Amino acid sequence: DGYSHLSAYERKRLKNITENAKFFAALKLHESAARLNEIATKRQSSVTKRRKVKKVEDETARRRSMRLLRVEPLDIPLLETPAQPGAEEYPQVPVGPLPMVPEDQAENSKWTEALLSTWMRISELKADDANRGTPDIKRYQESLSNMVLSEENIRKVVKARVCSMAIHPSESTILVAAGDKWGHIGLWNVSCRSEEGAHMFIPHSFQVNCMHFSPCNPAHLLSLSNDTLRCGDVTRAVFDEICRSEENFSSFDFLEENASTAIVGHWDGVVAVVDRRTPRMSSELSADIGFRRTRTVHVHPVNKQYFLAAGSVDVCVFDVRYLKAKGNKPLSSLTGHTKSVASAYFSPVTGSRVVTVCADDKLRIFNSKNIQVLLIFKKQSNKIRTHENSQPKPGWAIWDPKQEHCFLVGSMAQPRQIQVFQDTGKLLHSFCNVDCLSSVCSINVVHPSQNILVGGNSSGRLHVF
Repeated sequence: DGYSHLSAYERKRLKNITENAKFFAALKLHESAARLNEIATKRQSSVTKRRKVKKVEDETARRRSMRLLRVEPLDIPLLETPAQPGAEEYPQVPVGPLPMVPEDQAENSKWTEALLSTWMRISELKADDANRGTPDIKRYQESLSNMVLSEENIRKVVKARVCSMAIHPSESTILVAAGDKWGHIGLWNVSCRSEEGAHMFIPHSFQVNCMHFSPCNPAHLLSLSNDTLRCGDVTRAVFDEICRSEENFSSFDFLEENASTAIVGHWDGVVAVVDRRTPRMSSELSADIGFRRTRTVHVHPVNKQYFLAAGSVDVCVFDVRYLKAKGNKPLSSLTGHTKSVASAYFSPVTGSRVVTVCADDKLRIFNSKNIQVLLIFKKQSNKIRTHENSQPKPGWAIWDPKQEHCFLVGSMAQPRQIQVFQDTGKLLHSFCNVDCLSSVCSINVVHPSQNILVGGNSSGRLHVF
């Protein structure tokens, strides 16, 4: 049938091709493919595509490493970082003298005037030293047990963590000053027992590391911040500026009874001598004592030419008369500290003892005469609250100015308490109140002549025993 010229093989092959074509045509594969394509198109159009979430840029500035910027760390908590005040809320304090006007002046100026008048009045009265002396341990322990804490003697005086405190030496009125990490200074007349008894001032831009009432004129309150040393003079209602530096101040102490000169420690290990009688805002001498960090400085109570400096692992005694810009050698070194030292202080009457607090959770008592370690002990069920990079240093151990052989330190033990130790390591007393004291009092101050103890916590609250 038209293919007779083909061979039998070729005709067989052509027949198979034709039958296969008819078979695939019967399956209608083209229509099925078109139908499948249509179904797939509809499904694809009905699927909602996932919207790409745009990255939200943080409104706050990204934190940068202070180590890489070569900047000393501020007091930033390790676990939580509370919201810091905005620049518009707490502007930078201007240079120079500042009027002694509290933050809430507009609301209760009369109450403020009453507080400042009380401060001025009690500063004119001289304390009676006739019958004052160091009591024996038994009588001293009895007096401690009679000191109590009540709800009316608890008050939030500043807005942030208490970094330093000072208590007025008046024997008739309890006046306490507290400085916090934002540069605020709160004054509280505890004896007033009313709402108008406390007011807050803002003489500093940075945390208040150290405070002292002048030993010769308690109408003067000296406060040290990171960049400036000021004197609050209530007789003129002004915060004068004594010294200013770009470096970070850490602590200070008076070199003379008239409080005209002071030794000032820096966070970078330098110490400086400041004379309040000179008009300039710089120090008289800046001396490199070889420390990587100087946390506390303390002048000997009897021999005022000697001062104690505590730093990273260094605790040394220097003679201020021989200080020079570089190459200073200590008179003696109190060795044995393996971690950061938070504080070191001479005993208050003779200066024959030195108590140090170290980040290894140990208290050390030294004999300052021959620099011999008398005692090293670790407090039971307690850790001394110190951090290597904290400014200022929580967990200071302070001597009771009325007792040569006893000191106090805040405790993290439960219930929260402030402990009093003898220089033999014996625990004499624990100040506590389950109902009223539920936080660690890292900063404490004791009245120089009365049985009064004030403890400050991390929320700006003061507790008066």
